[in-house]
Amino acid sequence: MRRGIFGGTFNPIHFGHLRTAEEVRETCVLDSLLFIPSGNPPLKEADLADAGHRYAMVRRAVEANRHFSVSDIELLRTERSYTVTTLLELREKYPEDELFFILGMDAFLDIPNWWQPERLIRLVDFIVVARPGFDLADAVRFPFLEEGAAPPPPSFPSPLRLAGGRTAVFLPVTALDISSTAIRRLVREDRSIRYLVPEAVEEYIRSHGLYRG
Repeated sequence: MRRGIFGGTFNPIHFGHLRTAEEVRETCVLDSLLFIPSGNPPLKEADLADAGHRYAMVRRAVEANRHFSVSDIELLRTERSYTVTTLLELREKYPEDELFFILGMDAFLDIPNWWQPERLIRLVDFIVVARPGFDLADAVRFPFLEEGAAPPPPSFPSPLRLAGGRTAVFLPVTALDISSTAIRRLVREDRSIRYLVPEAVEEYIRSHGLYRG
């Protein structure tokens, strides 16, 4: 099985996340896509809702898509959640699957600052999606490229060879100008977030009083 891994704080999850996931799944021919809300991320963003709430919102957001599921693998840890640890656990849980780690270009270029980056790039293949302000050509700045690897072409399919034998594929996706930060601000200002998040997520935020203070 070809399984995509899509991690993040999802604080909250919104239609931008969901549309990106669907385009990645379809274009890269993934059999399933696993959303993993971070439990206790090393870099904690402001107004971070409790991990249990974020997991519940993701579960409600993805339940109508038979290809999507959500994992609580990071919520079960009390220590800091590191991507390397999560991917090692997933490799053990799905030993027969091809795993693809999905992230934005900004996060991909930041991998050298993550915990054990040299180990991380050898665990899975990567699917890197476009982000505003970043161009696919920026990938040549990634320090863990295979020696002599050519820069990626401007559109999919565009595999780039990484040191250690793994690859990164660069994928333009529909740009939806939606951010979790803006959604939280709208909630604080008592303004509508309809059509930015699924209805079930909107209702959950309202009923649990999230992002109010």
